[in-house]
Amino acid sequence: MRPYTHHRWPRYAASLCVALVLHLCSRGSLDPLLAACPQEPEIKIAAAADLKFALTEIAAAYEKQSGVKVSLTFGSSGNFFAQIQNGAPFDLFFSADLDYPKKLTQAGLAESDSLQIYAAGRLALWLPPNSPLDPNGGLKTLLDPRIQKIAIANPEHAPYGRAAVAALQNAGLYDQLKPKLVFGENISQAAQFVQSGNSQAGLIALSLALSAAMKNGKRWDIPLDSYPSMEQAVVILKSSPNKQAALSFLAFLKSPQSRATFDRYGYAAPSSFTAPGQKP
Repeated sequence: MRPYTHHRWPRYAASLCVALVLHLCSRGSLDPLLAACPQEPEIKIAAAADLKFALTEIAAAYEKQSGVKVSLTFGSSGNFFAQIQNGAPFDLFFSADLDYPKKLTQAGLAESDSLQIYAAGRLALWLPPNSPLDPNGGLKTLLDPRIQKIAIANPEHAPYGRAAVAALQNAGLYDQLKPKLVFGENISQAAQFVQSGNSQAGLIALSLALSAAMKNGKRWDIPLDSYPSMEQAVVILKSSPNKQAALSFLAFLKSPQSRATFDRYGYAAPSSFTAPGQKP
């Protein structure tokens, strides 16, 4: 290997310094060299798939108002729970239930005083617009032989999947319909199964059924007493390097503008934005 000559050293030293600065930036170091790595404010959010449309709108409005960039990743709550336990670099976790955020708090991975219920989700029976069936017959519509596949989210790690199973059990139809069930990785994928024609019906989040892509379909809102209450909670992760920006985003959730967006997508308003079990 050729030795570094005097005229090659400056180039090598410069490359080494750049690499060092990038390394420090990636680790969130408080070293003064961080000043050499300018960054715009950004918060990274892991969010349940039912929030795909509502939270995207809210985040866009927040970005415009605050200048803080919001990076959204959608998926199943259970999968995010596992990823966060393994150190996934998110600032906020919006779950489709209350249990996963509670467990993260109990494990010391989330800020306990940040835990709050932001909305209550709802479940809907959805059929494609060209379906010959009428969903107003309720869940018994699913017994029709023309429905061969019913899409739901995987109940092993998706709260909306567990709600769908509970609704079918409550109606006394689960055992009959179980062979027809097909599982999406999350509730958004379950909705895509019906949209694409791979399933003839789906038990999906009302928020997705009300989206522009699906609002022309046939819908029946499943009664709230048919499945356990779907209180959905958010929490700030202890590993977040952007806690102030995360708190600011949570404050924005309480604004009339954000609440109107949640309402438009069929979410029920929480009784308060305080942590569960605490007085408003």
